Amino acid sequence: MMGPRTRSPAEPGMTPSRRSSTAADRLPTETVQKNNSSNTGVILDISTLKMADVDSEVPPLPPRYRFRDLLLGDQSFQNDDRVHVEFYVNENKFKERLKLFFIKNQRSSLRIRLFNLSLKLLTCLLYIIRVSLDDPTTLTCARKHCTNITDPLCSKSCANYTSNLSADPTQINWELIFWVNRRVPVWAIQVTVALISFMQAMLLVYLSYKGNIWEQIFQISFIIEMINTVPFIITIFWPPLRNIFVPVFLNCWLAKSALENMINDLHRAIQRTHSAMFNQVLVLICTLLCLVFTGACGIQHLERAGKSLTLFDALYFCIVTFSTVGYGDVTPKIWPSQLLVVIMICVALVVLPLQFEELAYLWMERQKSGGNYSRHRAQTEKHVVLCVTSLKIDLLMDFLNEFYAHPRLQDYYVVILCPTEMDIQVRRILQIPLWSQRVIYLQGSALKDQDLMRAKMDDAEACFILSSRNEVDRTAADHQTILRAWAVKDFAPNCPLYVQILKPENKFHVKFADHVVCEEEFKYAMLALNCVCPATSTLVTLLVHTSRGQEGQMSPEQWQRTYGRCSGNEVYHIRMMDSKFFGEYDGKSFTYASFHAHKKYGVCLIGTKREDNKSILLNPGPRHIMSATDTCYYINITKEENSAFIFKQEEKHSKGMSATGVYDAPSRLPVQSIIASMGTVAIDLQNPDPPVDRNKLVLPTENGAGSRRPSIAPVLEIADSSAILPCDLLSDPSEDETNQSDEDGAPALEFVKGYPPNSPYIGSSPTLCHLLQQKAPFCCLRLDKGCRHNSFEDAKAYGFKNKLIIVSAETAGNGLYNFIVPLRAYYRPRKELNPIVLLLDNPPDNHFLEAICCFPMVYYMAGTIDNLDNLLQSGIIYADNLVVVDKESTMSAEEDYMADAKTIVNVQTMFRLFPSLSIITELTHPSNMRFMQFRAKDCYSLALSKLEKIERDKGSNLAFMFRLPFAAGRVFSISMLDTLLYQSFVKDYMILITRLLLGLDTTPGSGYLCAMKVTEEDLWIRTYGRLFQKLCSSSAEIPIGIYRTESHMFPTSESQVSVDDCEDTRDRGESWKEKTAHRNSTGSDQSEHPLLRKKSMQWARRLSRRNTKPPSRAERINQQRLNMYCRSERQELSELVKNRMKHLGLPTVGYDEMNDHQNTLSYVLINPPPDTVLELNDVVYIIRSDPLAHVPENLPGAPAGGKLRQDYGSETRDETHL
Repeated sequence: MMGPRTRSPAEPGMTPSRRSSTAADRLPTETVQKNNSSNTGVILDISTLKMADVDSEVPPLPPRYRFRDLLLGDQSFQNDDRVHVEFYVNENKFKERLKLFFIKNQRSSLRIRLFNLSLKLLTCLLYIIRVSLDDPTTLTCARKHCTNITDPLCSKSCANYTSNLSADPTQINWELIFWVNRRVPVWAIQVTVALISFMQAMLLVYLSYKGNIWEQIFQISFIIEMINTVPFIITIFWPPLRNIFVPVFLNCWLAKSALENMINDLHRAIQRTHSAMFNQVLVLICTLLCLVFTGACGIQHLERAGKSLTLFDALYFCIVTFSTVGYGDVTPKIWPSQLLVVIMICVALVVLPLQFEELAYLWMERQKSGGNYSRHRAQTEKHVVLCVTSLKIDLLMDFLNEFYAHPRLQDYYVVILCPTEMDIQVRRILQIPLWSQRVIYLQGSALKDQDLMRAKMDDAEACFILSSRNEVDRTAADHQTILRAWAVKDFAPNCPLYVQILKPENKFHVKFADHVVCEEEFKYAMLALNCVCPATSTLVTLLVHTSRGQEGQMSPEQWQRTYGRCSGNEVYHIRMMDSKFFGEYDGKSFTYASFHAHKKYGVCLIGTKREDNKSILLNPGPRHIMSATDTCYYINITKEENSAFIFKQEEKHSKGMSATGVYDAPSRLPVQSIIASMGTVAIDLQNPDPPVDRNKLVLPTENGAGSRRPSIAPVLEIADSSAILPCDLLSDPSEDETNQSDEDGAPALEFVKGYPPNSPYIGSSPTLCHLLQQKAPFCCLRLDKGCRHNSFEDAKAYGFKNKLIIVSAETAGNGLYNFIVPLRAYYRPRKELNPIVLLLDNPPDNHFLEAICCFPMVYYMAGTIDNLDNLLQSGIIYADNLVVVDKESTMSAEEDYMADAKTIVNVQTMFRLFPSLSIITELTHPSNMRFMQFRAKDCYSLALSKLEKIERDKGSNLAFMFRLPFAAGRVFSISMLDTLLYQSFVKDYMILITRLLLGLDTTPGSGYLCAMKVTEEDLWIRTYGRLFQKLCSSSAEIPIGIYRTESHMFPTSESQVSVDDCEDTRDRGESWKEKTAHRNSTGSDQSEHPLLRKKSMQWARRLSRRNTKPPSRAERINQQRLNMYCRSERQELSELVKNRMKHLGLPTVGYDEMNDHQNTLSYVLINPPPDTVLELNDVVYIIRSDPLAHVPENLPGAPAGGKLRQDYGSETRDETHL
């Protein structure tokens, strides 16, 4: 170490710090470098610091902080007293270097293996050349009789010797076995190859030596190598042995071993692996070739001592023998060759079965694992990969049917990557020629790069990752899905990802995916809309399924034919400038284009997207002007590209005389449709006054006189601000305050409009909702227990004005938040908000309560649906809808399809206890919906079951659609929405449009889905086409379908007509007359239901027989006794419910015994034809424009601050009641 550093004399007039730094800068380079060695990093030398303290000078900067050293680098570590340690010094030895070159290094070892293989093949080739040049007769004669074979006497002697050998073919000339005729050039080459092979063998023995030399010596490969090389080396020093026989053909076995080792090194060198099946087939082929080659060469050589055979004859004999044909035309004549044949056959009987057994085992394993998807096919053909945890037959068929329903996907291959072994049912399906040529099953994990390489994920067009919804722990299932998505994204960053996630809180982990479907988000939003828009689940399910609308067309039921034809409507898109449907409406308003496209072509325009905007807008309203570059989204049977247009007459360009285009599709407009909609001619006329002769729009009056109803206003091409209804959000708030103050002393809740302050999970879309001014305390959210704020303990005490919505769930998951938000959205009228009661098996945590305490009229209680007391306390007798959510704990059933058993039985019990209640049930398996509202002797249900089987045999994707609970929207399975993810591969907008319809996303300017009911005052509209015009012209709303309920008497067995039917006939008489009158008013014929009239007459006869004469006392006693024994099930259930209500202290006034919906059926008609006649109580699905889209900014009465306290619902229903 150096001592204290010296200072140079300071210049006058300089400060001490300046002088010290200058002196340090002037130090020679050597001094600086030596000084650097005394410093480590930024730590100064202690002696330097002491001198600096004595002189009261600031020490100079250490070398590391100087600009020069920053450029040149710190040299302080070069001269430090450190020990340089070298690692892996054992590899520097000569033996280790050789081992690294010949064995360890993959690339150099591969070259050595390839060189060794070439040498062995060269020796075999030299043996064949030597055999072809060999003449055993000449060699024997020369060795025995002649010294000069060119002498004529020697030639004659050799001829005599040959004739003697031919006379006795069994005579063995042993000299021909041990000696051969080897030419000098051949011998020279063989000796050279032998020397190289011998040295290589010795070197490998030396490098592979591990302490036991005998283990190396007695290896079969080493023994064969010595047999084939040592004799040639000896001939160098002993020339008489140059013609000695050496079995060089045994080198074929060494070549086989070298080939196997070379393949292994090849896999390691290029990091690519062939399948074990390929390796085993290669080994088997090489074994067969070696056996045949060894046998042919051995037999040919031994037969030289007898009747000489050519090498080709020996090869022919071996192939005939090993193939068990055995012609017998070529056979060995002497016993050495015969012995060799026996040995070769024994070896073949031992070796070949082992090889075939290994090959069969690998074949079976490959059948289980699926093998590989070849790189050539991946580069020349298109394929998608489906990653699942466990593959069930239902999931597979849903995916295949929906994926291959699109014409442009027919040439795609589907590669299934699943970690479990293929199921027996799945195996049977994949053996069908329709799927066996297009579906490839690979057993493997998406977390392994090798399996992703087998599936050629980097060349795939898309990857679908589906969650296992049958798991008890859905969070764990989501974690597996997230890891799969990460693994695929890491391996193939450019592969589009389509991910299905179960819980919404896990959605942000897969935000990078191209398309994500969260089950609980869609499920709860759909179930919530089912409560306000009936059968929304059926509507959305039919929209996301691919169908041609041919289901049920052979059915004798009219409703099934209509329902099946309308179910073929789907959502499509087209650029406006390329469209014949919408191209003529460039520069027109959206509502104008939607109405006229529906009137002319039968298509329903529901949304649009600007070219410079990624947001899709559903019904942007009349102020939205269509542009040629817009993308139009419409509902139709098929897309426009697959449609034909047939015009009945030439187009007339005069004003008001447009040609009538008839759309060539199932929804073609007949002549009667045009005649029935003559009222819509007003849209093409300048004079808005109605024509004089329009009796169809005249309503009859009580005194018989008629007054003309105003005509339907035309749909304007350009929106007129004076013609559009004002926004409901700007209505006078005093009206609502007055309505609230008129209530029966109930405390008025102050609502505001705003965004929920607490979201239960990351990634939820903000939605403007009705909120409380102040958050409700957690204690007030408990329905069945009072607190210091109120003493209410049941639903009756709250005095709700609207019917309740009860949700039965196992736990308060974050997805349940999406059930509340659509029911509290800002566009729901305040007067129509239904109280929500959450009936939870497990009490919710504070995190969930914090998220829902800001919503009005949302309560919870702990209980289950199989407990009658819990149902009564939750207010089920005051409820309009009961939503039963599938429970996770039921997933642990031993039989998959039994997971819905408890839910189905509980719902069936509630259906019997509360027949007037609308129960919406979620099931795990769609096939179990046939058990909903099950009646054992229902012949009509049996007929529907047969129809479902017929449609399934025809290959329909919607075979379950005719089940009455599904058609009515009473049952739903989340697996039905799997097709939404599959369709997004072709229609990338389907997920976004579905989220907008369900209210999961709110885009500014985009409309929302709601419903309106057709009343008696609205029947003057008459047809769906005229209703379309009325809605477009008055409130700018777009109808997309109808939910229809019809009276229907289902044929049942005679044994179901019991005593209670007779007793209830009087109660149902009036309602039945109303239904019959309604059926007559809608054009239905009473003769269509002869069984209904027959049973009504039977019930009437029984009643008349009872009242013909007064019964005697004994007859009355017998009748009472009979009634007591034959008391109906309904009466027993009614008494049970009332007794429990009395026990709980609840009033029994609210419990009624209304007739259930056994005599009605409901179904959904998507985009019906314009001539469809409206019926009473039809519910019309409409897309209403966004009320916030056209709020005037300078309106003096408009509120500020984002909290809109006004209610807009009072005007909404008035504008939709026509």
